[in-house]
Amino acid sequence: MEQTRRQFLKEMALIGSSAFFLENFPGLLRSATSEEISEFGKEKSGYTYCDGCNHVPKCGIVYYYRGPVITRLESRTDFNYPNNILCSKGYAQLQEQYHPNRLRYPLKRTTPKGQPPKWIRISWDEALKTISQKLNEIKEKYGAHTVCFYCGDPKEMRPIVQRLAFSFGSPNYGTESSTCFRSVSLAGLLLFGETTTGSPPSKQTKNCFIWGVNPPYSGPYAMKGLLKAKASGVRFFVIDPRKTPTVQLLADRHLGLRPGTDGALALGMMNVIIGEELYDKEFVSKWVHGFEDLKEYVKEFPPDKVEKITGVPQDKIIEAARVFADGPSTLMVSAAPVVHHTNGNQNMRAVLSLVAITGNFDRPGGVMIPPPPAIPPDFLGEADFCRRTDILPKISKLRVDLEEYPAWAELIPEIQMNHLPEYVDQNKIRAIVIFGGNAKMWPQPKLYQEALRKMEFGVAADYFYRPWTHDYIDILLPAATCFERHASLACFGRNIYMRQPIKPLGEAKEDWQIAADIGVALGLRQEFFDGNLESLLNEYIKKTGFTIEQIRKAPGCMINVPLSEPPKAKKYELGLMRRDKKPGFNTPTGKVEIYSTILKKYGYDPLPTYKEPIESPLSSPEMAKQYPFVLITGARIPFYTHSKWREIPWVNELQPEPTVNLNPSDAKKRGINEGDYVIIKNPYGQIKVRAHLTEMVLPGIVDMFHGWPKQDVNTMVPRYLDHISGYPPFKSTLCEVVKVSS
Repeated sequence: MEQTRRQFLKEMALIGSSAFFLENFPGLLRSATSEEISEFGKEKSGYTYCDGCNHVPKCGIVYYYRGPVITRLESRTDFNYPNNILCSKGYAQLQEQYHPNRLRYPLKRTTPKGQPPKWIRISWDEALKTISQKLNEIKEKYGAHTVCFYCGDPKEMRPIVQRLAFSFGSPNYGTESSTCFRSVSLAGLLLFGETTTGSPPSKQTKNCFIWGVNPPYSGPYAMKGLLKAKASGVRFFVIDPRKTPTVQLLADRHLGLRPGTDGALALGMMNVIIGEELYDKEFVSKWVHGFEDLKEYVKEFPPDKVEKITGVPQDKIIEAARVFADGPSTLMVSAAPVVHHTNGNQNMRAVLSLVAITGNFDRPGGVMIPPPPAIPPDFLGEADFCRRTDILPKISKLRVDLEEYPAWAELIPEIQMNHLPEYVDQNKIRAIVIFGGNAKMWPQPKLYQEALRKMEFGVAADYFYRPWTHDYIDILLPAATCFERHASLACFGRNIYMRQPIKPLGEAKEDWQIAADIGVALGLRQEFFDGNLESLLNEYIKKTGFTIEQIRKAPGCMINVPLSEPPKAKKYELGLMRRDKKPGFNTPTGKVEIYSTILKKYGYDPLPTYKEPIESPLSSPEMAKQYPFVLITGARIPFYTHSKWREIPWVNELQPEPTVNLNPSDAKKRGINEGDYVIIKNPYGQIKVRAHLTEMVLPGIVDMFHGWPKQDVNTMVPRYLDHISGYPPFKSTLCEVVKVSS
């Protein structure tokens, strides 16, 4: 981790040596002709896209190489590639590519779990033979459903791993989205029968409400459009407990609420909208189920009461309500901040209900449902290819989360992973196959490490050996980077782009290939086309009418799949949202279910009711006297993504050690100065970090980025899980901050 830019450049020079080529490309120099060797001096270029931000942006990269060695990178701007701004992580991909600690060969653990691990290099044949024997033994003895298949970061392998899990016979496929995006998805499905996080402003938009999102950090490629919208007259309201760059750059009004009170704020706004009869009466009367119940419930949330709950002045609440109702208004909501609370899913349903009662759903200028992309996003995958249509319905009764989270299990195709320790203790899960997983992503991570240790078998694929996860598994497989893999394809609307990969270092393989090889080793040769990756990808995109070869040969490795008809608004009126093609919404009533029949069926509150976080200044005042701060964890910063990039010196230089953000007024009361070491503590743990004084956080709130292996803030997060979604309170835990005495 001490490697500097200068040292790295020296190492890059060594990469050009014959020793490097002989190790990583056997036979290359021995068999090269003089003409081939001369070709190494000519710089060529290829296309890829970054996986540094976990999934969504896939920012375009043009990489340059001499022979098999990448020498430099730049943003891709040709062929209408949309996300074309590389950040520090994008450029640091080069250092990740040639990092000396990158995994290059399969490894097998030689010591029992619970003892310090020792590893030996093995062949892929031995690795696959061991994996198949262990998994098939467990399948025969206990059932396929006792094997869990899990995808972490990035999300590109999710379609093929779903196919692997369901073809093997296990419905217990899980992802890191069970602490991230999927609760937002669940709220949208319960309400509209459709996943939505809102949409950016269009030419018709009058007002844009950005709720918990900070695009300068999480999506800088989107800022150009947002700034253009502001210049054209769109009014921006930003709801966030922090004064983020989004507040500074876009906000006409900033509503700085206490974390975890989003639902109360939304209900207070609806109190005004309904009380002043600003709601869309035509839309509500025809398309909303449960409006009268909501109308009665929001009477409990007058603006003066909501001010006491949220900290947002009542005049701002009233103004925000009136502005939102005076549309067209759109909403942009984050995948996490609203739902990372003990009542998070209901909070999100309340926020989305604002869209429903004002008729801003799928309305020009409002929250639009875009035309279907040419291929689904990686986090979901194409349903037929993933075997969600033919196999999953037959085995879904064996899901491990049916009892704890029945609404989730009905609507979300992956299991809720936050109960993993319980699944293992109850012998529901006995083995696991992990792609890009991190045992420290959960609250109280030692419980999850212990769960991995207790399993009969575990295998993981990754770029690096990460002891906090891999010390608890049996076989570790080397994964190819974004420069070395084909899959997955990048899809923006109806445009599909393909990578042009180089040969992987050592014996690394891309995740899709690893999953396919495991499938073949398990006896599923037909399902995985004998491990032929191109055949699998052709199967994945067959509904587009194109083949991988056609995309490969197309200019810019890009093809467009035209829509059969122009995009339409108000698709619910046209029978374009329901599976049966009837007008309405894809919900049990065919309407927007503010009163959810699914939640009622499982004994939950059917309305988007508000409950205080289990630990808060209002719900636990005695605890708050000792631990007066609300702790936010996991908010994005520009140069790290979750636990990624700590191995990369260029990025690590930007923030080499963990810090906690503290308002200067709070710091002054505690005698804390910039850069002081402080202890963050609560009943669940404590960590020692540096203090950073900033007006970004409001008084009474502290903010710390997660993912540090040693000073792990997740050890301080309790396992009070949302009763609907199973989400932990990453953004509403109480704590205290004290200066470390010298």
